[in-house]
Amino acid sequence: QVQLVESGGGLAQPGGSLRLSCAASGFTFTNYPMTWVRQAPGKGLEWVSSIYDDATNTAAAESVKGRFTISRDNAKKTLYLQMNNLKPEDTALYYCARGWRSAWPRGQGTQVTVSS
Repeated sequence: QVQLVESGGGLAQPGGSLRLSCAASGFTFTNYPMTWVRQAPGKGLEWVSSIYDDATNTAAAESVKGRFTISRDNAKKTLYLQMNNLKPEDTALYYCARGWRSAWPRGQGTQVTVSS
């Protein structure tokens, strides 16, 4: 079955950086675009960024454009999200999901907290 395991979250200061990873198994990773979504406390799911199966195209929400970069390593079956210049409003549970701008199936998430 599809398994997506996120890691790399934690506490960061405003202006800091974190790199999230998502290890995929149970499906042919190279056949699918992949997505990061997030959920802030008390809010609904928000699409963050997506990447084609061959990484030839990416898209990002306006709120993270220029700060977050999505990438993937198909040989390692791993999805990444490099997050720079973090802001308190980036605080959320971050999930990786299979598909383009999709939220399901997704992993259990990794918590990112941005605070001084």
